[in-house]
Amino acid sequence: MLTILHGSDLHFGKPFDKTVAEVFRETIGKVSPDLLILSGDFTQRAKVKEYRAAREFLDGLPDLPTVVTPGNHDVPLYRVWERVFAPLRNYRAFISPDLDSVTRVEGVVAVSLNSTAPLRAVVNGHLHDHQLRFAADTFSQGAQGDLKLVVLHHHLAPAPDYESDQVLQGYQRCLRAFEEMEVDLIVGGHLHRSYTANSQDVLPGPAKTGGIVIAHSGTTTSTRGRARERNKNTFNLIGISRDRMEITHHMYVGGEGEFVPLASHTFPRRGAGFLQEGGA
Repeated sequence: MLTILHGSDLHFGKPFDKTVAEVFRETIGKVSPDLLILSGDFTQRAKVKEYRAAREFLDGLPDLPTVVTPGNHDVPLYRVWERVFAPLRNYRAFISPDLDSVTRVEGVVAVSLNSTAPLRAVVNGHLHDHQLRFAADTFSQGAQGDLKLVVLHHHLAPAPDYESDQVLQGYQRCLRAFEEMEVDLIVGGHLHRSYTANSQDVLPGPAKTGGIVIAHSGTTTSTRGRARERNKNTFNLIGISRDRMEITHHMYVGGEGEFVPLASHTFPRRGAGFLQEGGA
């Protein structure tokens, strides 16, 4: 079983919770996942001091393959000149110089795409055609049986609750493209509550396919949880085997002083697995 730990929306700045962050750091060390994903909003207002704190936190994590992507809070909101002309300057300087990236571990190809749109869709994000081509080219070069994983900050399917949230601009175009690529799993954050969905919840897919599994993490280390996760912190633990994916939401429980399993969802894999005979 290959393990992916997925957190999101750290929000270094006023909302950042140091106590929960330390527990999260310790949890990463205990789990020792094969892949760590942090899907955006490292900062609250994209300030240099917030990015420095985020970088210090990242440097203190175990040395693991790590996927990152920027979120809309990683772009200046009120510093208009910077938002227009250098929106991700601080992100590139402190988190990663790459906005679209590829990370490979045995059995998984993860494509991270920058969904921030500082000028055209500040809140709900956007993907360009060249980014979709980048993903398609990458997945076409992967080994048969590799899990095809897309990492975004913004969401392509709404959370199943009472809040009304605009999905990523052009989500139908993106989902059709990802379906053609035979993507297995899309993960993200942004909404500050954890949930799982399926691409066919919002867009009918081709016949005889089960759609794409979509999994979102809530805010992992801030006080800005929303809806049923108000004032709560969560992350996802994803197990990948030859024939299935298991996504378990974990929530921080103050009385326990740790993240505990909250709910688990199991999905079949699209095709043949990647593990050797006799594996899990």
